[in-house]
Amino acid sequence: MSKRHSSHLFSFSAGLVVGLVSISISIIFKVFAGGLFLPELASQTLFSLTPGEFESQAIETLGPLAKYSTFIASIIVTTIIFGIFGIILDKLFYKFNLLNQYILKAISSFTLTYGTLVIISLILVTIIQLRSGSQTISIPFVILSLIPSQIAAGLIFPLFLRKSKDKGERQPYPPQQQKITENTKEEHYNRRDFIRLVLASVVSIPIIYFGLNRLFSPLQDIEQQQQQQIQSNISNLLRSQSQQQRSIPAEFKDPALASLLGSEITPTYLFYRIDINPIVPEVAVNSWNLQVKGMVDNPLKLSYEEIRSMPAIEEFVTLECISNKIGGDLTGTALWKGVPLKDILQKAKIASSVKYIVFRCSDGYDVGIPLDKGLMEETILAYEMNLAPLTSKHGFPLRAIVPGLYGMMNPKWITEIELVDKVYEGYWQRNGWTNIAEYNTGSSIVIPGQAPIRHRFRGLDEIPSSYSSNGRVPIAGIAFGGNRGISKVEVSTDGGKTWKTAKIKEPLSQYTWVLWTAGVIPKERVGNYKIVVRATDKKGQVQISELRKPFPDGATGYHTISV
Repeated sequence: MSKRHSSHLFSFSAGLVVGLVSISISIIFKVFAGGLFLPELASQTLFSLTPGEFESQAIETLGPLAKYSTFIASIIVTTIIFGIFGIILDKLFYKFNLLNQYILKAISSFTLTYGTLVIISLILVTIIQLRSGSQTISIPFVILSLIPSQIAAGLIFPLFLRKSKDKGERQPYPPQQQKITENTKEEHYNRRDFIRLVLASVVSIPIIYFGLNRLFSPLQDIEQQQQQQIQSNISNLLRSQSQQQRSIPAEFKDPALASLLGSEITPTYLFYRIDINPIVPEVAVNSWNLQVKGMVDNPLKLSYEEIRSMPAIEEFVTLECISNKIGGDLTGTALWKGVPLKDILQKAKIASSVKYIVFRCSDGYDVGIPLDKGLMEETILAYEMNLAPLTSKHGFPLRAIVPGLYGMMNPKWITEIELVDKVYEGYWQRNGWTNIAEYNTGSSIVIPGQAPIRHRFRGLDEIPSSYSSNGRVPIAGIAFGGNRGISKVEVSTDGGKTWKTAKIKEPLSQYTWVLWTAGVIPKERVGNYKIVVRATDKKGQVQISELRKPFPDGATGYHTISV
């Protein structure tokens, strides 16, 4: 390898290490001060520009890992940019004879890295704002957030790059001795700086690892502890609901179905989370407020306490992500508490020509729902979930619950409501997803098998997936038809040749899934079974049998497993 190529390789490597140091400092400021984190901004921008069909395929294949993989890729790209900075700076230092002038080198390094990253960040922020229609990140915030990490980059770059010109140029030795001396010094120089690079990497990589772990699950342990504390209350609530709805049907008293019954309300820590953020947004409630504007006679600005002081309702509602595949786990049922949206709209005195209600959120997400959906008695702005305040993952301090519409129409971290006189297409609709978003009727087999939906039920992983305690194979699951409800569930154990009507447990509300069981496969029968399920809603419509992927209107088809 020539000396020039070797120099470029070393300066690129030095840039990569400086990039790791810069990223580690950015993570520290993100965790403790809420600063801007460029890889997060880059991944959000890429996510917003991804066509819905590709996004759906990524969600179907990777689930929540889709946005995390984009986030990690953004970190890698950011690090590579610093590698390029290393090559550029090394050339600049050499060309302008700054090799032994640390202060000028530091200023040059800071100017290049800081200026470039500010420009990149402002471009990304502009794209996000154009996509969302609102300004969620201020320019001063971008400018100030990048200063600490790039000061560090400016100070470190001069330490790693060349400090003098080729060493043979200054040696007053004969050519042969000069060559030996030069090679010796060059080897010593590279070894010493290689050790510096290794040490900087050893310090930076653990900070990045633990910082990312903190950012990805900042309150996971606390949330699980809180959930365990209120789990007994939920169990009591379930028992109370069962008593009010008469006793549990005898068909559900098989011990193998206890986990199914026990998580009819999905524990908060098991509730699915799909949104546009690789890092859970943390909203400071003391400075947060909800603005109601647009075509209203009385614009409102409401604080969190003002909203909580208004008359509230509690309701059981099932949410399902439109990206959920057949038998998928992107669904759950919770008890929500909040203020009816129509009460707030009445205070704002909306105009008669309003057609759509637009929600805008602190993370840049936006979506619109028809006015009639917002005026339903059951459409609420929720601040509690399962007898506790919303967690950050699920929209604290305020989110919308719109029964009958897929999860993307139930926005989280709401900061603004605007009333408009036209049909509004939100974040995902601009990427090709449906703007109607009414739930397709669907059903899933939870027991037996290993369908992903099992992840939403506590304890199912602790028992065999196929057999009950008495050796028989129970068949049970869920069905959901949005606000239409479910009137019938049918199950086939021969691939759809014959059908048996399953027993349905009374749902928690007209907006939740129902639990069903089709008994057990007879103990004396041995062989392979192809179990299929289908549901009929209360309008008499049987769920669509054609197998279709989620994009753009939600998945359809019968859930089928082999046992």
